[in-house]
Amino acid sequence: MLRATAVKPAGTWAGPAADVVVLDREARHRRRHTLVARNGLAFLLDLPQAAFLHDGDGLALEDGRIVAVEAARELLFEITCPDPLALLRVAWHLGNRHLPTEIRGDRLRIRADHVMADMVRGLGATLTVIKAPFDPEGGAYDQGHGHDHDQHEHDPQPGHRRAGS
Repeated sequence: MLRATAVKPAGTWAGPAADVVVLDREARHRRRHTLVARNGLAFLLDLPQAAFLHDGDGLALEDGRIVAVEAARELLFEITCPDPLALLRVAWHLGNRHLPTEIRGDRLRIRADHVMADMVRGLGATLTVIKAPFDPEGGAYDQGHGHDHDQHEHDPQPGHRRAGS
């Protein structure tokens, strides 16, 4: 099977893509996975380590062609607040729950979740349901790859303590 062995960051590759693979947020965090692009091109993503793929990145196939990455549209809540302090307060509460959050200037985006909706509304925010690509922050200790703390256990970074420790 044809393999994609490298990621070309968005803006660093030119020319027409051989095909386009449309992936949601979870599917864009991969190391090794069989993918089928929009027009039927099947290939094995085979990277040396897991990478978070962003909208517009290119996957370099071993035959020299590039498959473009397109972030799938997902059901999200777009959060706005009456003032910057209120938005900061909402962001703190989302971060305190380690919830993947996309920061978009004067608004935040999270995956649609009724429990978080109630919390955010209780903090005075307004929610709008949208369908859009989701590209949350990677985190303070992220070194080029996205991850959620709830995906796996790990030792906390210096200065980062888990509850109860």
